[in-house]
Amino acid sequence: MEAIVYIRLRHRVRHPQNKTVKLRDIAEVIAPEHLQGDLLYTDIYKVRKREMPVAVVDAMIVIEKLHEQWPGIDIQFIGPAQTIVDTSSPARKPWPLFLFVWLLLFVGAGLTIMNFHEDVSMPEVHIKLYEIVTGETTEQPLIFQIPYSIGLGAGMILFFNHLFKKRLNEEPSPMEIEMFNYQQDMDQYVIVHERKEGRISDDDPHS
Repeated sequence: MEAIVYIRLRHRVRHPQNKTVKLRDIAEVIAPEHLQGDLLYTDIYKVRKREMPVAVVDAMIVIEKLHEQWPGIDIQFIGPAQTIVDTSSPARKPWPLFLFVWLLLFVGAGLTIMNFHEDVSMPEVHIKLYEIVTGETTEQPLIFQIPYSIGLGAGMILFFNHLFKKRLNEEPSPMEIEMFNYQQDMDQYVIVHERKEGRISDDDPHS
């Protein structure tokens, strides 16, 4: 009776350059106990220089490599059919660049808020509200302006779900969702591009 091996490829993994990718690096495996250890340490792929910093390992490559050593096993894949192997080094964040980007975003966000308030005549609105509520006229209705300014900052903190490095709750922020969607689109592009270039084929894993 042939052994059944269940494999779930990970969507994306980070792997050191110039090291052979083993099955345990890119997948979760359920197999008979006498095969489990050897399967996990099977060499699956060698990242070539022309593929750096990203390579795509297809399920067909995994099947071929495993069948070379265990021709009788029945391989069942669950989940994605490819794994993206990222061999790029973690990007460093130099302090001058970080400060420059922070200052740029801070000034840009401030100008955006001020221009919006000018477009909708927010100072005049506060003055009119103060006059309606109190019956008096003033050019600086601080009783509205101060709470409004505090609420504006608090609203941005709640919207982005972060206070410096502290997360307010477990829900992802809109920025995190956008970054996740961007990464998903980039990964899909890499997979499609690899197929278009002929580096991945459903018929020939080495094409």
